[in-house]
Amino acid sequence: MSSSPGEEGRLPEAAPNHNTPDRFDSPAQTEATGNTPGDLVSPVLDKASPSSTTSFEIVDMETVPAPYREVQPHWFFCQRANDNTSWLPFSREDSDKLERARNSEDEGEVVVAVDGERYDVHVKERKRYAVYWEQGPTQVRRCTWFYKGDKDTRFMPYSEDFSQSLEESYMIAVTLDEWKTKLDFPTGETVILHNPKLIMQYQPIGMQDEWMTSPSEQTQPRTVKRGVDNISVEIPEGEPEKVDHLVFMVHGIGPACDLRFRSIIQCVSDFRSASLSLLASHYKRAQQDGQVNRVEFLPVNWHSALHGDATGVDEDIQRITLPSISRLRHFTNDTLLDLFFYNSPTYCQTIVDTVASEINRLHTLFKQRHPEFSGAVSVVGHSLGSLILFDLLTNQRTRSGAREGVPSGESCQLSCDTLEQTLTRLGLQQYLDTLQAENLDLESLSLCNDSDLKVLGIPLGPRKKILKYAKRKWFPEDCKKGTVLLPPGMQCPLEVTNDQDGNQSSGVTPQQSQFHRAQSITSAVDYEYFDMGIGQVSIEYPQLAFRPQTFFAFGSPIGMFLTVRGLKRIDPNYTFPTCKSFYNIYHPYDPVAYRIEPMIVSEVDLEPMLIPHHKGRKRMHLELKDSLTRMSMDLKNNVLGSLRTAWQSFARLPSAAALPPVEEGETTIERNLEETQGVCEESSVSAEQGEQPEIKVGRLNGGRRIDYVLQEKPIESFNEYLFAIQSHLCYWESEDTALLLLKEIYDKQGVAFEQPQQ
Repeated sequence: MSSSPGEEGRLPEAAPNHNTPDRFDSPAQTEATGNTPGDLVSPVLDKASPSSTTSFEIVDMETVPAPYREVQPHWFFCQRANDNTSWLPFSREDSDKLERARNSEDEGEVVVAVDGERYDVHVKERKRYAVYWEQGPTQVRRCTWFYKGDKDTRFMPYSEDFSQSLEESYMIAVTLDEWKTKLDFPTGETVILHNPKLIMQYQPIGMQDEWMTSPSEQTQPRTVKRGVDNISVEIPEGEPEKVDHLVFMVHGIGPACDLRFRSIIQCVSDFRSASLSLLASHYKRAQQDGQVNRVEFLPVNWHSALHGDATGVDEDIQRITLPSISRLRHFTNDTLLDLFFYNSPTYCQTIVDTVASEINRLHTLFKQRHPEFSGAVSVVGHSLGSLILFDLLTNQRTRSGAREGVPSGESCQLSCDTLEQTLTRLGLQQYLDTLQAENLDLESLSLCNDSDLKVLGIPLGPRKKILKYAKRKWFPEDCKKGTVLLPPGMQCPLEVTNDQDGNQSSGVTPQQSQFHRAQSITSAVDYEYFDMGIGQVSIEYPQLAFRPQTFFAFGSPIGMFLTVRGLKRIDPNYTFPTCKSFYNIYHPYDPVAYRIEPMIVSEVDLEPMLIPHHKGRKRMHLELKDSLTRMSMDLKNNVLGSLRTAWQSFARLPSAAALPPVEEGETTIERNLEETQGVCEESSVSAEQGEQPEIKVGRLNGGRRIDYVLQEKPIESFNEYLFAIQSHLCYWESEDTALLLLKEIYDKQGVAFEQPQQ
């Protein structure tokens, strides 16, 4: 409905004063900047003309007005995405903490941890800062009054100063029981208090967009509401303070993680929200008993480090990129090339170092903010991120095997040396002051690479000496002639044989290696040294600061990469040195996902484990497919049974004795019918049993199954090619996947899982 100046009495308009700070945020200002106005001038109070009453004023005014009560504030934060600005509420617990901090008498800045302590709010500055990842500060607002236009989808909060002016005018109107009050502001905005339930705001024509075509569009009023309880907004539930388990999630190729081109931070936030919802529904009783609190998920971002200014790889690639189809080439350079970067020794080292250092940094920071945390830690990798974690976990060293290959006396001598003694032994004591100025000790020095020492101004020769010493101390040289360096528990001597010419050659027999390699076709390639022992590039793998409890792979190409590297099979006795559980989770239509179990148990054709639906049943179309399969099997059995009965009846006829002997072909037909029926009966019995018998698939997951497949949605089953890309990116919002993680985590804590009643 529009308010026409000519028909219903023109509202007094004040010309916008652009030199005077606004008393509130206009829609354009709120969406563009979100700034809070500063010094404001009080509005002009006037009695609205009776003719200004519009059709909005259809409210029962005969009721006795309620006494004035102070409005209850609620805190919101600003969120910007895709050039859109929205204001989202904090949970009630966080809002109450912010309100108490605002009312405190502390003179300095007050910092309040919110959103599971993943953000810190500087109350006086009205800013929210991310703790664990890089993100620009966002504005925070104490909100009491809200507005919504005809084209708005949600209510937007006014600035705090403007809300205070509205609250003062509202208090006067309620106390004196005087309504139809008009408030004029210096910017030309007009707010009319028709009654306690009907408050409208009118914008001046001069502030409208110049592309507006009709006067009716220029004078569309806004609905104004007081208090968060009077607007339709979903206030999130607060998170428990105690954390039971910590999970790090590593993304795959590219900066975007789903079809909406969202970052890993946003996708992990959705996965975290899904887990909180599932805990409330599937572990309700355990939560009430205090056995279950929450699981914290933290994103690990390595893409920005690879494509940042430090490496300069983007500039190098851009110089050789063709100008045609620029958008497609930019997408290829930013995403698909990450696969090739990981197979490059230079950039693979950068990627692995970034992932390990970021995980260790997040783990240290989390322990600082949660000193009472005593739970376990798990890791999740999506797509290429799962391969990075697989290589990283394969090359972890246990304490007992970390110093293999180094004599005990030398190990003791190395561990007892100080930085000064080490540099003196290397003849580099002149660089002691340089390293001490950066607070470097032997352990931190071992984490430095060539570029780090170059930044410190150390020449090439001394750099090589230091790096060689650090490598010998922390990464012992186990790759001497006649041996191949494998992860702990996988070392196996190369079998040295003599050929006909008397030359010696070396090779690994399948019985000696736990990673069985197929015979190399390109014998010209000589992997003299590689950490993986399975064709991975020669890099130094950093060590994690903890032992992961479980490794979850989403849509993982691990099986394909291992096969391409020359692996034929994985020994059933192999397990990660520091991680005892491994789950390979994938969507049936995911084009990037590959299985792991056939590489361990090749003699048995195992179907993957079907992940149950989070509502406790199979999807309807899958149940229908199973029913049709059983029906067809029963029909086939009945037909074959009828044929066999007819044949036996024919053979028992009295005249059968007078007939000539049965030929060999007929006997063969009867035998085939019996065998076919027997096979079908066995298949029917196994189909009726439903569950597959428990099969040991090696120690990689403690003897349990490894491959787990999601149930496709009914619409996805119509065209698997159409939903292929979406299937590779569905894991972040998959409740079935989140529930599988939660069941694995809490099963090891002895917490029972309960299926909610539908």
